[in-house]
Amino acid sequence: MTPSRIATLAINGSTRYGAVTDRGIVDLSARWVKEFPTLREVVAAGALTRLAEQAAGLAADYAIDAVTWLPPIPAPEKIICIGVNYPDRNAEYKDGSDAPKYPSMFLRTPRSFVGHNTPLVRPKASAQLDYEGELVLVIGKAGRHIPESAALEHIAAITLCNEGTIRDWVRHAKFNVTQGKNFDSTGSLGPWLVPYVNESQIADVKLTTRVNGETRQDDRTSRLIFGFRYLINYISTFTTLLPGDVIVTGTPTGAGARFDPPRYLKPGDVIEVEAENIGLLRNGVIDETA
Repeated sequence: MTPSRIATLAINGSTRYGAVTDRGIVDLSARWVKEFPTLREVVAAGALTRLAEQAAGLAADYAIDAVTWLPPIPAPEKIICIGVNYPDRNAEYKDGSDAPKYPSMFLRTPRSFVGHNTPLVRPKASAQLDYEGELVLVIGKAGRHIPESAALEHIAAITLCNEGTIRDWVRHAKFNVTQGKNFDSTGSLGPWLVPYVNESQIADVKLTTRVNGETRQDDRTSRLIFGFRYLINYISTFTTLLPGDVIVTGTPTGAGARFDPPRYLKPGDVIEVEAENIGLLRNGVIDETA
């Protein structure tokens, strides 16, 4: 059975949201915009599944190839990214350090992401654009100091990320990676939200990244160093998680920088991040223009 899929889309120059079905796109914003102006309000109301169920009986309003895909949550307050969260990632750094005691993390801006099928932009400042395929949690219920036992109750949906990174720019300073993680349009989110139902959806997901059809990353979420319950508990210790907040949970081994020589992305490449029962996020690469 195909899981429910709700996306944010540009249609005829207007930003809308809709259900992605085998028949095409059911325009949910046309029916619900007064109550829920964007998917962020749908998530906050806990209404994703309800809208998806209603869409199941409706005719499609648009063909899938007639829309432009946008990152699913418009203007999230926080995009929190987790680093070094698969067992072999720490060894990739070849610095002799022990496995991390606490998760590494950093924030990204919404402008640094594009949607499905929109090219990533290799900036003029660097040719070291790299890929990182990741599973994403979208928060649906606000909370602070959330216990691990209740953490998954705060998830509204799941999506995917290519957490594109400008490698030399994450080395410009001693302690931070902010610059190399926030170039405009260097990463992607999407293609849609899959409503969260229970832990079995995320506990052991196969996550794969391919570049031009070649598998570069392949692992399972059951192997995470810091699991989803712990991440929500830990993050909510220092910040209030709000509906629409995005947690990008870490990438497996095999990013381009770890090859010898490194295999950075170049214009014309196609990157696919795929997770079973969630979807496939695809992006090309272009160079930044003046």
